[in-house]
Amino acid sequence: MSDPISAEAAHALVPALRETIREAAALALPFYKAGRQTGARVWSKSGGSPVTEADVAVDTFLKVRLSALLPRAAWLSEETSDDAVRLGAGLVWIVDPIDGTRAFMSGHPDWSIAVALLSAGQPVLGFVHAPVTDTFYEATAGAGATRNGETIAVSPQAGIAGARVTGPKPMMDRLARGAAEDGVMPDFVAVERVPSLALRVVRVAEGSIDVGLVSPNARDWDLAGADLILREAGGSVCDLQGRATTYNRPDPVHGELVAVSRGLRDAVVTAMGRT
Repeated sequence: MSDPISAEAAHALVPALRETIREAAALALPFYKAGRQTGARVWSKSGGSPVTEADVAVDTFLKVRLSALLPRAAWLSEETSDDAVRLGAGLVWIVDPIDGTRAFMSGHPDWSIAVALLSAGQPVLGFVHAPVTDTFYEATAGAGATRNGETIAVSPQAGIAGARVTGPKPMMDRLARGAAEDGVMPDFVAVERVPSLALRVVRVAEGSIDVGLVSPNARDWDLAGADLILREAGGSVCDLQGRATTYNRPDPVHGELVAVSRGLRDAVVTAMGRT
């Protein structure tokens, strides 16, 4: 396994990484049509998930540029065939070229480009860029999280009652039932589901959402960059036992998860475990 990267060396990559992601966004944006169907060619992958020529173009561009930026890092992305060499690598780029492809295809603004760098199995750089609004969420391990250069933090919400919650409706219903007291369900605020999972997580990091629920089958590339941003902002992505999410396993698929502040984690995990 190659040597892990130092915090200083990781931080030094930030300006070039930000510019690379901005250039990648410029490849996708001409295919995006606000409020209507994309002009990109679309086909189905095995399993039925859609992919567009924009996904492929961004993935190819990022693989070339990020591999040049850090040649010793291995690669894992949604649109590239998996290579087991990543399992023995000390550094791994984890990339979703377009997170929220269906949103991108339909003209919804909530899609993103998500990039993480793992060092010794842990994310040390995390970027989530929303090209439609030109919003950059960034984090370096140990250095906090920002949105467009301004420090962000999770909300101080202390209980499920009154919390702003988003995610799949069945999971939201379970949360309500599990948090009920004397048969009375908590009055939390249901927020419209955010189609990009990476954006769902970073909106918890910025404090505009308190709880983000994640259905099974999310992949490393949906989560790794956003998870670091949330960790640096005072929260985490964890499973329903409260365990932190791990990355770069042989199968990069996850079960049910919650994105939540540290202060709300125990209450949410307990409530979800009751149903």
